[in-house]
Amino acid sequence: MLVLGIETSCDETGASVVKDGREILSNMVASSLEFHKRYGGVVPEIATRYHVEVIDYVVKDSLKRSRVKLEDIDLIAVTRGPGLVGSLLVGISFAKALSYSLGVPLVGVNHLWAHLYSGLISRPDIKFPFIGLVVSGGHTSLVFCENAGKFKLLGQTKDDAAGEAFDKVAKVLGLGYPGGPAIEKAARQGDPYAIKFAPAYLGENSYDFSFSGIKTAVLYYIKAHRLNRKVVADIAAGFQKAVVDCLVAKAIDACRAPAKGGSASGGKGVKTLVVGGGVSANILLRKELTREGRACGIEVIFPSFELSLDNAAMVAAMGYRLFKGGVRSRSGLSAESNLRI
Repeated sequence: MLVLGIETSCDETGASVVKDGREILSNMVASSLEFHKRYGGVVPEIATRYHVEVIDYVVKDSLKRSRVKLEDIDLIAVTRGPGLVGSLLVGISFAKALSYSLGVPLVGVNHLWAHLYSGLISRPDIKFPFIGLVVSGGHTSLVFCENAGKFKLLGQTKDDAAGEAFDKVAKVLGLGYPGGPAIEKAARQGDPYAIKFAPAYLGENSYDFSFSGIKTAVLYYIKAHRLNRKVVADIAAGFQKAVVDCLVAKAIDACRAPAKGGSASGGKGVKTLVVGGGVSANILLRKELTREGRACGIEVIFPSFELSLDNAAMVAAMGYRLFKGGVRSRSGLSAESNLRI
């Protein structure tokens, strides 16, 4: 089955053709990042206008790269949320028009849970259930994944997501946007133990996250100290370590005792952790999660670096799984900016 995936949740316009949910024939992305850099973050109106301008070309390029004709497509999968409502509407409207004109079914996909399929595309051997960790610019979530269409939320960010905190700390340090790569680059020259930061403590049994406080702690430290290249590097390294340590501890704990979050695993633990989202490209996070997972007998699955960021291949892959499970979207499908499970 050939699935055309369409992704327009934020500032990147993606189209991908995936065969049987596993084989990526094409995965094209056009980004409006350069237009947002001057503002230090994504401007929704700019992102929406960019999608309108390029989506037709991106889909055509994806079909051309995959050597597939439009009439060969069997299913359209599109991100329905969460995301910027204007951006989402562009992709959904385009996908609905294609679905109607081609006479093929349409499946709306949850953008967050699709991120987990970025790591599963190349690992069809991975079986449900597993624990999923989504770490992106706008979301940080831990979920118990029982099957392709049943995800139970264990915990999520209470304020700033991990990626958002990276962006804000990078901004106050003058490192530019996007913050994730900038912080990671600066941290390579710093001592992660020179300056200690810590995220808010939310309770021993909580799988929720809060990174707003650590961002504020960095801001007050900057105000109280004179900055130079070494101090900036140490701040970046200490901040990155604190965020990564928090993510690792909660994700591994969720695998070892997911029943605390009310999952259906019976408290026996889950031996697989699947990670997705832009922050999953962070080298320290990959290293520490893999090390802790190995020590606890947990296999940690990461997407390839090119699939860590928003892309349409993950949308197509999840859409295929949902379709095989009997899911279909109606013509009234619309954008849900704050979509939940």
